[in-house]
Parts: sequence; C-alpha cells; structure tokens
Amino acid sequence: MAESKIEPLTGFRLTLAAIGLALANFIVILDTTITNVSVPHIAGGLAISPSQGTWTITSYAVAEAITVPLTGWLATRFGTYRTLLFSLSGFALFSVLCGMARTIELLVALRVLQGLSGGPLMPLTQTLLMRIYPPEKMTGAMALWGVTTISAPIFGPIIGGYISDNWSWPWIFFINLPVVLICLFLVTQLIARYETDTRKERIDAVGLGLLVLWVGSFQLMLDLGREHDWFASTGIVILAITAVLGFCAFVIWELTDTHPVVDLRVLRHRSLWVGTIGIAMGFGGMFSMIVLVPLWLQSVMGYTASESGHAMALVGIFAVFMAPIAGKLMERFDIRLCITLGMLWLVVVSLMRTSWTTDADFWALALPQLLQGFGMPFFFIGLMSFAMSSVPAQETASAAGLLSFMRTVSGAIGTALATAWWDDSTRIARAEMVGTLNGGRDVMAKMQASGMTEPQARAAVERLVDAQAATVGANHVFMIAAGILFVAAWLTWLAPRPTGNFMSGAGGGH
Repeated sequence: MAESKIEPLTGFRLTLAAIGLALANFIVILDTTITNVSVPHIAGGLAISPSQGTWTITSYAVAEAITVPLTGWLATRFGTYRTLLFSLSGFALFSVLCGMARTIELLVALRVLQGLSGGPLMPLTQTLLMRIYPPEKMTGAMALWGVTTISAPIFGPIIGGYISDNWSWPWIFFINLPVVLICLFLVTQLIARYETDTRKERIDAVGLGLLVLWVGSFQLMLDLGREHDWFASTGIVILAITAVLGFCAFVIWELTDTHPVVDLRVLRHRSLWVGTIGIAMGFGGMFSMIVLVPLWLQSVMGYTASESGHAMALVGIFAVFMAPIAGKLMERFDIRLCITLGMLWLVVVSLMRTSWTTDADFWALALPQLLQGFGMPFFFIGLMSFAMSSVPAQETASAAGLLSFMRTVSGAIGTALATAWWDDSTRIARAEMVGTLNGGRDVMAKMQASGMTEPQARAAVERLVDAQAATVGANHVFMIAAGILFVAAWLTWLAPRPTGNFMSGAGGGH
C-alpha cells in the first residue's frame, strides 16, 4: 500500500482514535506501578513474604524490557496495526489469568507473558498517533501521548490501593480487561487503514536468545539470592556466571551482527552512552524508593494500600506542572546544568527520607513525595533529550529502544536490590538493637501491670523492635539511593553541551 497517500483522521473520529491509542499506552504503563502498593495484599493472599511479592513487579518489568527492542522487527514483519492488536489481546488475556493465579510461581510466569505482550504497546501507540494526526497537529499528538506516559505512574498507586483495600488484589489485573476492550473496539474501527507495509526481515535469534539469557539469569540471581544466602549457594553462583558470560557474548554478538536486536553501535555517540548510564543509575535509584516506600508504609506504619497510594501519587502534582517549565529552562540554559541541579534536588529529597521515624505523621512522610516532583522533569525529560542530542535521525529508533530497555531493566534491578538491602539492613539493625536494649524488662513489667500476660508483653516489645529495625533498614536504603543519584547527577559533564534543537529528541525515548 502507498502509506504516504493515506489521509489523516479529522474531527470526532480523530479524537476517538487518539483516545483509544492513548488508553492503550496508559494501561500498559499503569501496570508498572499499580502493583507497588498491592504487594502486601498479594503476599498475604498467596502466603509469601513481601519481598517475594515484589517478583510480580520485576518479572513484568524485565519481560517488557526484552520486547521493546523487538518492536521494530515485529512491526516490519507483521505490520504496526496487526502487532498492536496482537499485543493488546495478549495483554488482556494474561491480565485476566494473572488475577486467577493462586501461586506465586504461576503469577510470576503470567506476569512475564503480560509484560512480553505489553512491551510493544508504548512505541506502537506513539507511531500510530503520528500516522493518524495531520502534520500541523503533531505537537498535540505527542502532548497527548506524553500526558498518558506521565500520568499513568501517578494513578497506578491510587487505583491499586483503592482496589486492594475495597475489593481484592486480583482486581488490579481484572480492571485491565474493560479498558483494553474499549481500546480494541476503537482501534479496529478507526486505525485499520493505517496499517504499514510488511516485509520479511531476518530476526537476530542468537542476539535475542543471549538477551533473554543474561537478563533473566541476572534478575533471578537478584530475586533469589537473598533466600539462598547469595554466593554460598551453588545455584546463585551458576546464575551469576551465566549472567556474566551471557552478557559478554551478547555484547560481542550485537557489535558484529548485521541486524542486531539491540544496536549497541549507536553507543559510539558520547551523549548517548553517558545519558544511558545516567538513566540506568537514576531509574535504579528512584525505582528502589518507589517500591520500598509503600512496602514500609504498610508493613511498619500500618497504612492501608489506599493511604500509601495517596502518599506516593503526590509525586506527580509538581512533576506535571514543572514539565513545560523545565523544557523552556533546558532550551535557554545549559541542559547539563539543569539536569545536575534537578538530580541534586532528588538527592536532597532522598536524604529527607533518611530521617523518617515510626512517629512521623502523614504529611511528614508525604512531603518528600510532593517535593520530588520538582526535580523529576529535569531528570526524565532532560536526560532523555541529552542522550538523544547527538544521535542522527536514521539511528533515532535504535537509540530510543536502547534507552527504553535500559530504563526498564534498571528499574527492575533497583527493585530487587532495594528489597534485598532492606532485609539485610533490617536484620543487622535488629541484632544490634537486641544486644543494646535497655529497660526492656521494665517496659514488660509495665505492660503486664496494665493487664497483659508475659507472652503478650514480650510479643509487643518484639513488634516495637521489629518496627524500629525495619525503619533503620529503610533509611539505609534511602541513603544508598541518594548516593547513586548523586553520582548520576554529574555524569552529563562527561559529554559536550548539545547544540541545535536537541529537545526534539525527548519524545522518542519514552
């Protein structure tokens, strides 16, 4: 078909089609955060620990990251429209099956399949929005896509918390079905004629296999290491060796293959490799806190999923308002300075969390979330723009896919490491507290005098110690995250200041 002769949509039909594509983008990004505040409910429902419950987050993120680089090949081989339909249908099917799962092993396997289906939806919806909109309205199309990209992580904790508290955790997955059905109806009615030409492209099967091997082995090592005493376990050692050898083989293969699944050759551009490292460190540090804060709020502070969701969602208030302001500032001043100052602001916010105690009220805990929004656009939009600034047009798709892959994988790694560090730090803090506990017998005596039995008083003291230890452990993780963000804040100075209209590169990396 002659793609260039297809007329863009207009009027009400354009609005409906845009809503359908925006909803598809919204729902797949929503699922990256909707489970965060629901982890304690999932853990309770499946009789597992909260740290095991975070596997539902990491498995989805890793699977999604693996399919992002494949999106271009899938669209070329099967067509953009057909690939979108297949991804939406698979996402809906596995969402329903996730809600029906009653073991953690099955749920993780289904979350992997859900992530594999959802991964292509973000780049595909962006591509089709650009096809259905007339050129003079392209800015509006990208604004709509950007709003769904930014707002979905904000609504995720709120929706997840409300559903978990008022219904049950499986509904955080069932809720996807009606939304996807609306998307499928609008897409099939309005988008079908915007199908792209197809051709038989060779897929880099070896590169894909090595990608799955090293990422999967590395993630399994992080998720299972804590339970198997890390490198004291032969299985963990084997996973670590597999991950290292698989990564080395993957890099060598991708640099020599003519049609790599992940084009690592684009990293010859200095701003891209600097920006990629910054994004990996930044998202790893931030996502570790995004996952840990609601876990701590619910398991230690006694917050409901809804209350912790409201606290988490405050990060989006200033992030949305600051986005256009940040864009203007980065066009006017050295973007490297803007990124550094924005990320240093995130460091300050992270350090605010290190002073949290079990006596803090809601607003003391919510304030860092609210203030974090000021720095988010400088980090997210700024680093994406900076990374893409030196990439030529013909390599934009490869570079954007690499950035999306790195961002998603680093978030999963940050989640796994944060929960591991939290458990370890909590255990160490508890041992130190028990060894130096003063007045424990006096406290127990007072409790018994108030009517408690000795076992009840001992259990109450243990709960107090556990809560304090978990808080100290969480503060240690926040300190580590602040250190990672501090290092990432200065990385942009390793590359020269971008020139020209570099801000136009921001969209492709979302």
